[in-house]
Amino acid sequence: FNYWKKHRLAWHQALGMGNENYRYHDHEKLAHYANAATDIEFRMPFGFKEVEGIHSRTNYDLAQHEKFSGRSIKYFDPDTNESYTPYDIETSIGVDRMFLTILCHSYTEEKLDNGSERIVLRLPEPLAPIKCAVLPLVNKDGLPEKAQEIVDSLKFHFNTHIEVKDSIGKRYRRQDAIGTPFCVTVDGDTLTEGTVTLRYRDSMKQERVPVEKLREIIEDRVSITSLLKKLQ
Repeated sequence: FNYWKKHRLAWHQALGMGNENYRYHDHEKLAHYANAATDIEFRMPFGFKEVEGIHSRTNYDLAQHEKFSGRSIKYFDPDTNESYTPYDIETSIGVDRMFLTILCHSYTEEKLDNGSERIVLRLPEPLAPIKCAVLPLVNKDGLPEKAQEIVDSLKFHFNTHIEVKDSIGKRYRRQDAIGTPFCVTVDGDTLTEGTVTLRYRDSMKQERVPVEKLREIIEDRVSITSLLKKLQ
């Protein structure tokens, strides 16, 4: 039971929504078949609410199978030289509650240093529907074609989107609002030097990187593998 408590909490914390926003709530009243139960709760805007339940159901379920089937399903432990009916642990996580948890944490109305405001959806990067948006600085001079070429090189590795309408600033804001972690700006130097501007959603930091490095940089942060590595 303690193993599952620890590892299920670690899974939630790996999403990067703040360890301080989680807590356990141990049950005082238990079902007749249980010997322990706890909830993992998350700090919502309206207080801590359950996002996952973890229950030790003892050997009740398997014992009932044995009783009514008339067949033994006991496990023989070679280390102790004993046979016993195993306990089972039930963990229950709801998609709707996880969806609400992520939205409550991610939606931010942020005031910037210049006095303007932006709406940003700080989704955990591996969970963002669109991982990367490629934005030609202007809709001419071969930049849209180069942007599409970059999209074609990335789209089989993670969901990549191209957007050409409106100013670059407005496009940044739209991508912030839908939670896109990375924006790639294609400009004249892309055609001559093979570099692009990579913009990070949360910090709005921008850096110049070679086109051939884009996949490595972005994939390392947006892949589910990167999330699972945190649980090792």
